[in-house]
Amino acid sequence: MSPKDKPLVWMHGEVKTPPFSKLARLQAGFLLRQLQKGEKVSLPHSRPMPSMGRRCHELRIPDVDISWRVVYRIDSDAIVIAEVFSKKTGKTPKSVIDRCKARLRDYDHG
Repeated sequence: MSPKDKPLVWMHGEVKTPPFSKLARLQAGFLLRQLQKGEKVSLPHSRPMPSMGRRCHELRIPDVDISWRVVYRIDSDAIVIAEVFSKKTGKTPKSVIDRCKARLRDYDHG
């Protein structure tokens, strides 16, 4: 890791096999590495999540029979991971949005 790279700050969740398939885990790692290096990741791999706050996004990781989401925020000094979850519907559950908001608020005031 270069000194210019942003660290990952894990508030909740992890990316490991299992439950991720090896291919999905590698894809998530590749995308997170791009973010650390300051590269822009956009659709179809990442989309903005303004409902969670400014600079918030979700990585979209397709897997064998499920889709994974990694909710993150791009700060000036880090990539903050607020949640990792499997997505089963088209809409992000309100409970996930509320938990992410609370975790990010705690991070900012902690």
